[in-house]
Formats: sequence, C-alpha cells, structure tokens
Amino acid sequence: MLLGIDLGTTGVKLVAISEEGNILFKHFESYKLYTPKSGWMEEKPEEWWKAILKALKMATNALDPNAKKITSMALSGQMHGSVFLSEKGEVIRPAILWNDTRSFAQRKEIENRVGKKVLLEKVQNLPLEGFTAPKILWLKENEPENYSKVWKILLPKDYINYKLTGKVVTEYTDASGTALFNVVHRKWSEEVIEKAGLNFEHFPEVVGSTAIIGKISKDVARKTGINPNCVVVAGGADNACGATGAGVVKDGQALVSVGSSGVVLIPTGDPNKRDPAGRLHFFNHTTGKWYNMAVTLSAGLSLRWFKDNFCQEEIKNNKNKDIYDLLVEKAETVPAASEGLLFLPYLNGERTPHMNAKIRGLFTNISIRHTKAHFIRSILEGVAYSLRDCLEVMRKQEMRVEKVRIVGGGAKSKFWLQIMSDILNVEIETLKTNEGPAFGAALIAGVGCGLYKNISDAVKIAVKTSKSIFPTENAQKYDQTYRLYKEFYESTHVLMEKSFDIETKWKH
Repeated sequence: MLLGIDLGTTGVKLVAISEEGNILFKHFESYKLYTPKSGWMEEKPEEWWKAILKALKMATNALDPNAKKITSMALSGQMHGSVFLSEKGEVIRPAILWNDTRSFAQRKEIENRVGKKVLLEKVQNLPLEGFTAPKILWLKENEPENYSKVWKILLPKDYINYKLTGKVVTEYTDASGTALFNVVHRKWSEEVIEKAGLNFEHFPEVVGSTAIIGKISKDVARKTGINPNCVVVAGGADNACGATGAGVVKDGQALVSVGSSGVVLIPTGDPNKRDPAGRLHFFNHTTGKWYNMAVTLSAGLSLRWFKDNFCQEEIKNNKNKDIYDLLVEKAETVPAASEGLLFLPYLNGERTPHMNAKIRGLFTNISIRHTKAHFIRSILEGVAYSLRDCLEVMRKQEMRVEKVRIVGGGAKSKFWLQIMSDILNVEIETLKTNEGPAFGAALIAGVGCGLYKNISDAVKIAVKTSKSIFPTENAQKYDQTYRLYKEFYESTHVLMEKSFDIETKWKH
C-alpha cells in the first residue's frame, strides 16, 4: 500500500491506495488559517504537524492489520509558502502562505534590483506577491530579529518531510515556485538570490520528486503505528501532483482544475516552450520535465460568493438538497450566453493573462429580462471565459491541446462541464478517481519505492478516465461572446484601476 498526503490551505488530505490505484482509505483533517492583518494569510506549521500525526494514526487504525503493508509515502503541498527554521530546527514564526499579499513592495523591489529580463532568463518566472522570494525579503525588512535567526527556509510540505525524517531537503517542483530557482537547469540561482539581497545558505538541497529522503523516524512510527521501514519520498508541489494524479504528464495533454481558483496546466518536454512575457508560470514537473501553468483567481470562488450573498432563501428552503446542485438547476433554465448578460470574474484581481491586482468583478449588459438564474449561468460562463483566456495564451505559444482532463469541485457538475467544453471548444475527460494532489503524491511514493518503473508507468496502471464531453452547437455562439468578453475588459480595466486607487486612498 502507498500513502499520499496533500498539505493544503484548509487541511490535510490523506489517501491510501493499492498498486492498481484503488482507494483503500481517505481522511481529511482541518487546521486554522490566520489573518492577523488585511492581506495577511498565515498558518502554524506546528498545527500542520499535529494534523499529519492524527491523519496517519487514523489511517493505521482503519487499515489495521494491513497498515504494516504501507511501504512508502509522499507529500504534495501548497506552493510558495515560507517556513523559517532556526538552527535548532524550531519554527521562528507562522508560515506566510501562497495567498498572502503583504509583499507587494518587495515584489517591486526584487524586480527593480534584478530586472525582469534577468528574472525570466535565470528563474523563468516573475516574483509575484504569492511567490516565496518577496516573502523572505519582507521578513528581512520588517522582522529583522526573526530574519537573523533563520537557518533554513523550507516550503510547507518540506517542513513535514523534515519532521518525518529529520532531513532538510526540497525538490524541483516546489523549488520552482520560489522565483529563486533556475527551472530549466534545476538549481538555485545564486545570481538572483544575491541581487535580491538574500542568503544562498538559507536554501536546502534540491532533489527529484521520486527521490527517497529517508525512513520515517522511530518516534513517528511509535506515535502513528506506521511501518518503521516505510520510506518518505520527496513528493511535489500541489499542482504538479494534481497533474500526476490526473495522468497529465506528457505533451498534448492539458489539465483544468476548478476549485476556489482555476488552473490550466500543460506539460512540455521543451524548456524553451514558455511565454516570453512571463504571463505563464513555468515550473518543473514530477516527470523531470516541465509544465506551463495559467491561473484564474476566482473560479469556484465566484459561485460561492454569489451563493453566500444572494441565495439565502434557497439555502433556507432547500436544506435537504445540495445548494450548488440547486443553483446549477436554475442556470439550466437559461439559454447559452445568458441572453447577453456577461460576468468578468475578477473578484480578487486576476493573474492570467492580465497580471492585474487592481481590476474587479463586473456584471455587464444587464436588462430587465435577467433573473437570478441568468446571473448564475453568467457566472458559470464567465469562469469558463477566464479559463479560455488562460488557454489562449498557451495556444499562442504553439502549445497543442488535444483534450483536457478536468478535476476539482467544478468537475462534479455535468452542466458546467458542458459549458466549459463549449467555451474552450475542446473535448473534456473526467476521471474515475478525483482525489487530486494526494492521489498524485501516492503515485510518486510508488515510483520512489520501485513499485512503478517511472511516473508514466504509474499513470498507465493507476489513472482511469470516466467519461468524455464534447463541444455542441453552442461553441460557435460562445466563440462570439468570448470576443465580446475580451472587449469589455479592454474597455473597462482603466476605470477599474482608477476605482481601486480611489478606494485604497480613502482606506488609508
């Protein structure tokens, strides 16, 4: 048996699988997200560790006596977060997460010190606020006493690997999200680290995703009941593991993930096939190759926002039915393109393709005919338009897409899947097992211990598709309304930026 563990933003998800990819056990253990100031997002690594130990104990209890068959485990983890360790191996302060935006000034500072051209040449990514590099500089400039105590800087899952084995190490897929790592040559960029004003000695050794770090410690084995000979494999970043778990590991494939945010990910064997303007993230894959990734910030979050603020009557009167199923049923009563109503889903600004933190969401072309059902369908369509924006940037770089595999909460709605197939104008495949990055981490664990020959072999054996959805006649209409969607952004973004500046001024 293999264990895959995803250290997510809201909690730990653990799955135990057989060699064939069958789910034998799964468990979710939550922990607290702290927001001490506006724009700050932090978690306590000690609470991650407690959740990990509890999840491991739950697994061994449930699988007993077969728990001794667990031979290997690997972690997937939320990217970009910073765990600051002292020389004694103690956590200095709460971890600063991927969705923390406090380091806007430090992002600009790094771009000015290093230069965008050098960044794209040496680390192939720009240091967005969510990335690790600006967080470290923020600590240096705002908490110098804490910075002076730093011995090593780890990414979230690597801290758990350290607690499991005592080894301080990271791996390529997570290191590539720091904006300090040369993704093409798979090594820390001493030049960028030095120009950014950071200390090269703070960064750990880097290995491949399927490398064995070591065995679990005797103390962990005693506390959890895990086989003391169980090896810990390096694992990977959540998006790389999610793609692995979906079997998206080679050219011509694409992954769409629709959770709170939306992701479009395309693997590549060519390190030169990336966006020269830096609108796409270019990271290392678990296979030893690479992938391009685009992000829309408010995907499922847009629907949740509408549900929380405008659907209290539906929630109150339909307690025995899933509220999202009900909203989708309402949307199904409305024709394609929502009778002209358009939604731009920029509730928290946008990443791809605009890289603009100042823009905000917009409903436009509202008429007296439009009902709540129209607004719901326009949200489903607006998110799909945003995902197409991501895909179009990739297509312009001649990244071919034969079909798309989709994961996440959005994959549960057949109606929304059809909208996405029509708007993206591509075949969409769903999976029999939709356990996300944790499942991918389990496959990595299997490669690491030699159960599978390589990632491609693991995918061939364990990943199984469920059904395919093809574009309908609505694709042609959506192609026209997508062009209109693009024009509305071009016509309004300057006004949205001015509005943001005015609101920011009055808040201060």
